[in-house]
Amino acid sequence: MSDLMLLVLAVAAFIGGHELLSHPLRAPLVARLGEKGFALLYSVVAFASLGAAVQLWRAIPKARLWDTPAGAYPAMLALMLLAFILFVGSVSSPNPAMMGGGGNKPRGMQRITRHPMMWSFALWGAVHVVLTADPRTIVLASGIAVLALFGAAMQDGKKKAQNPAYGTHMSVTSFMPFGAIVAGKQPVSALWPGAVPVLGGLALFAITLWAHPLLIGVPAIDWSYLQ
Repeated sequence: MSDLMLLVLAVAAFIGGHELLSHPLRAPLVARLGEKGFALLYSVVAFASLGAAVQLWRAIPKARLWDTPAGAYPAMLALMLLAFILFVGSVSSPNPAMMGGGGNKPRGMQRITRHPMMWSFALWGAVHVVLTADPRTIVLASGIAVLALFGAAMQDGKKKAQNPAYGTHMSVTSFMPFGAIVAGKQPVSALWPGAVPVLGGLALFAITLWAHPLLIGVPAIDWSYLQ
C-alpha cells in the first residue's frame, strides 16, 4: 500500500473518529466513562489520527498536479485573510453554535456565518488545495475542510434537537458566509464584524506569512510560480 493511500486512511480515521465520537457514540461513552473520561478518549483518538496523518504527509515527497495561474494568488490570499478574520471572530465572542456558547442572539461574526471557526478551516483547506496542487496536501486539507463543514451541519441539527430556541438563531443566521446578509435576514452593516476580528485576523495573517517557512519548511507563497 502506498504512503498516499495510508494518508487517505489516516484522514478517513480522523474524520470518522470525530463524527462517531461526536454523535452516535458520545452518549453511551459518556455514560460509561464520564465527561472527563470521554474528553480524554476523544482527545487521544483525534490527536493520534491527525498526528499519524501529519507524519505521513511529511514523509510523502512533494509533487504538483497543476500549475496554479498567477492570477489566482490574489484571490486565494484574500480568502486566507478572510479565514483568519473568521477564526479570530469565532474565538473573540461567545457563539451559540459552540459548546457552552451562550445565548441565541447573533452578534459579530455570527451575523456573517453561524460557524465562523468551521468556515475558517474549510477556507484554509480550499486555499491549500488550489495553491499547492500537491496530492498529499489535497488529501489532508480536503479532509479537514470536509470534516469542518460536515461537522458544522451535523452540529446544527444536534443543537436544534437539544434546544428548540436554537432554531430561532438558525432562522436569522446562515450556514454559508454572508448568506443571511444577502437574504436580508441581517443588515448590510453586519458585513463589519468588529475591530477585534478584523485587526486580529490581519495580525495573525501577517504572522503566518512570516512564520510559515519556519514551521512548515516552505514559504506561504511559492514565488517561483508567479514568475
